[in-house]
Amino acid sequence: MKSNYLLFATLLLASCGNQKKAYDATGTFEATETTVFSEQSGALLTFNVEEGDSLAQGREVGLIDTTQTWLKLLQLGATKEVYQSQKPDMERQIAATRQQLAKARQEEQRYRELVADGAVPSKMLDDATNQVKVLQRQLDAQISSLSTSTRALDKQTAAADVQMSQLRDMLQKCHIVTPTQGTVLEKYVERGEFVAVGKPLFKIADVQQMYLRAYVTSAQLQNIRLGQQVKVFADYGNQQRKEYPGTVSWISSRSEFTPKTILTDDERADLVYAVKIAVKNDGYLKIGMYGEISLK
Repeated sequence: MKSNYLLFATLLLASCGNQKKAYDATGTFEATETTVFSEQSGALLTFNVEEGDSLAQGREVGLIDTTQTWLKLLQLGATKEVYQSQKPDMERQIAATRQQLAKARQEEQRYRELVADGAVPSKMLDDATNQVKVLQRQLDAQISSLSTSTRALDKQTAAADVQMSQLRDMLQKCHIVTPTQGTVLEKYVERGEFVAVGKPLFKIADVQQMYLRAYVTSAQLQNIRLGQQVKVFADYGNQQRKEYPGTVSWISSRSEFTPKTILTDDERADLVYAVKIAVKNDGYLKIGMYGEISLK
């Protein structure tokens, strides 16, 4: 009887020793998550987001109060018109001086001819020449002054244009738009609340493309490479498993200590490498679900 018991124990231990795990590493499923933040401050006038909603990229889901920004934009527009109305009409303002200068040059030429003929004294030519010089200086001073005034008003107008562009950008950022397609995981605010710049509004993730983050030992690194096709098993509990095709999309270049919740093919290894396996979701995979990979 005792010998039969020993034989049964030996066979049991042998059968247990021959059992091999059907996976090489385990991990959890995750998705690329994006937290959408408020880019402006104000009351949240509309906010059409609910957890579980599937949102397309570029869809507007909310609006922050734009009243004060819009009023500032109108004020700057009026200020810009004032600057433009103050710009001098240079040709009109120097027209009189130009005409006087032209007439003075004619007089100068006439006296030059008279002096050449000896009809008038040279002093009259000198007086005419001095008059031309005075009027020329007056014209140059007027042009310089008007040009300086015009440049200053142009710079003020340009500054107003920049400020108006900033306000238009602020108005655009009051419209809350989804940066990427995905499913809403969490919602942090409600319509009517006051939000500040940087306040999180909701979290979205593309659950159609999932990733299994698993950990492999250094000995397993020789059997895995980027782009490699592997088998992925989703663990639904109660020994319910489903197989998916997966692709190795990332391998960590650094080792790390084995996470306590992760089992590897060699549980005695202290250092492991994280890998990501891309898996197309059929609607059953959930974030945080346990999974396994087989490299064979």
